[in-house]
Amino acid sequence: METEQLYREHRSMLIGLAYRMLGSAADAEDIVQDTFIAFAQVSEENVRSAKSYLCKMVANRCIDKLRGSASKRETYIGPWLPEPVITDDGGSLEGDPLSRYVHKESLSTAYLLLLQQLTWTERAVFLLREVLDFEYDEIAEVVGKSSVNCRQIFRRAKRGIGEAPLATPSLQGKTMELVQRFAEAMQSGSVPKLLEVLAADAVMRNDGGGKILAATKPILGADRIIRFFMGIQAKSEGAYSFAFTEVNGLSGIVTLKNGRPHGVMSFEVRDDQIVNLFYVVNPEKLTLLQADRIRPIA
Repeated sequence: METEQLYREHRSMLIGLAYRMLGSAADAEDIVQDTFIAFAQVSEENVRSAKSYLCKMVANRCIDKLRGSASKRETYIGPWLPEPVITDDGGSLEGDPLSRYVHKESLSTAYLLLLQQLTWTERAVFLLREVLDFEYDEIAEVVGKSSVNCRQIFRRAKRGIGEAPLATPSLQGKTMELVQRFAEAMQSGSVPKLLEVLAADAVMRNDGGGKILAATKPILGADRIIRFFMGIQAKSEGAYSFAFTEVNGLSGIVTLKNGRPHGVMSFEVRDDQIVNLFYVVNPEKLTLLQADRIRPIA
């Protein structure tokens, strides 16, 4: 099969695998691009299944990347969050893998953080089985272990992940409603309304990566989260506004400062309240943010 045809057929899937492995869409794009360049030089007689072979190449490159960045992660300033991906293409970006790789079972920020707790091999096995629906024989070929061993690794990874929610339509709708109420309360500065949507023990993680002013520890409790946002708005020299969008398959918010994207918020919802708020303001993680996917709040 021609490399170009394989590229069209498998690119989105491979970017999805790499993004979930790494938590970085930019790195996922680069790895998949490098993989196809290298694959073009591979002899056909060494490839039984192009799909499995490509996944193996991507997974190995991801693991190499993770090994190389392990020390950076340990010294990362403040909470580390995955790079947010705007998955609301508005029908205008057909063919863009960044608009498709999260799919209908899209992984929320909370889910991606749970994946980070797995070992690199567990993460690869789990994603290939749970997300990409590979058979164990195929997974064995990718990770270089027996199918029996892969079954054991998957069960161990599944226990580690627990019952984290996927972005089902019901969760999507619930999140959308709460995000809208949260944004309206933020715009009006209504503390009582914010307290209605935030769980009393809600937690906010703010990822600035040392590149921009941000909380370096998780903020615990609805009262403290509200004070944080009110304080930021009061001290800011510019005007803050909000825009709805879809972040990693769920409703989210892009914060705008003087009309320009400043950060991305995503949420975890439970029992009709926001229990976790993830706020990425590290400019290095916002490079793929595209203005035409952002709908300002009227």
